[in-house]
Amino acid sequence: MFHRVGAAAYKPNLDNTLALANALGNPQQYLKCIHVAGTNGKGSTSHMLASILQEAGYKVGLYTSPHLKDFRERIKINGEMVSEDWLVNYVQKNKKLYDEIQPSFFEMSTIMAFSYFDEMKTDLNVIETGLGGRLDSTNIISPELSIITNIGWDHMNLLGDTLEKIAVEKGGIMKENISVVISETQNETKSIFTNIAKEKKSEIYFADANFNIEINNFNLLEDRMQFSVSKNNIEYLNSVSCDLTGQYQLKNLLGVFQSIDLIREKYALTDAHIRNGLSSVKENTGLKGRWQILSRNPLTICDTGHNEQGLIEVLSMIEKIPYKKLHFILGVVDDKDLSKMLKMLPKSAQYYFCKADIPRGLSPQILQANAQLFDLHGDTYDSVTLALESAKSNAKSKDLIFVGGSTFTVAEII
Repeated sequence: MFHRVGAAAYKPNLDNTLALANALGNPQQYLKCIHVAGTNGKGSTSHMLASILQEAGYKVGLYTSPHLKDFRERIKINGEMVSEDWLVNYVQKNKKLYDEIQPSFFEMSTIMAFSYFDEMKTDLNVIETGLGGRLDSTNIISPELSIITNIGWDHMNLLGDTLEKIAVEKGGIMKENISVVISETQNETKSIFTNIAKEKKSEIYFADANFNIEINNFNLLEDRMQFSVSKNNIEYLNSVSCDLTGQYQLKNLLGVFQSIDLIREKYALTDAHIRNGLSSVKENTGLKGRWQILSRNPLTICDTGHNEQGLIEVLSMIEKIPYKKLHFILGVVDDKDLSKMLKMLPKSAQYYFCKADIPRGLSPQILQANAQLFDLHGDTYDSVTLALESAKSNAKSKDLIFVGGSTFTVAEII
């Protein structure tokens, strides 16, 4: 399983996915979908879109990964996780087929999601890629719209060692004559996406060239932010409230507005649907772990940002918060470029090095030894929970505790 084990579990082709889909009646062919790829922000983008469509009265399937606590978080309809009974029956019914095809964990769960959405007769489904795009198991769908949030340094051992190579992999979700939205324009990748779109005869929209967001009220310690949106310098929607408050969500929101603008007539999406959907993303979809405030005394925040781009965003937000001392609970996976990450982290923080309970987690002792080379100091802990308990007992009322470094580190304390 890639998320637990790493590269050894990644299968870089669609053979098993197609074999499994064929054997199960190609459920993906009966689904209407929006396909979302990108290095960062694809999860938040997917949940925001699902929430807006839900507010419009549609039955919305949502397939995302990884899960934090429960496998069923990956497969939801209108915020409700797939039932345990359905899952157990489905696996029992198809066990012989799994033994025959030997799909990876992600190949199996992807076709499972498509089967569930087909069986439950969803109106529209938001499908997030697992890794990359071109060879991702989700890439057997024919979507109504494709979205690529951005391109950053992650999974280079599997996707390529330059932003251009990674962009080609993620750009692989573009389909013939299907519009594609790019949430964030990047000089290194713009021409690559433009060329792929040209080949595919697809309309391409760079969201940040068409939409602009102006902050009305923004406080990283509040549960929501307020902003106004303009399209081509003309007011599009004013005084919008969103319950996802990380500053990086502004980039994701541009892609969401561009996407909604392209489908709103077809799906009769009103301003009220957009407002209500963005105001209640967490409530409607159950999204967690994005700049989430866990407690106020001492102030404790977690975020799943774990690659270079994600950490830059998170660290810039930490800098904006007034605190006396930073207690940083850090756990990472063993295939990360440690030097790239560690050189970014604040030297003045007290660190609590720990390992999430997965095979892919890096030993806290190795993490500590590497961190010391960058003048980052702290103790090691056998679990994330122990690290958090220690931080809480050490922190004074005006201190800040931050938990991050990996999705799995965050998962254990949510």
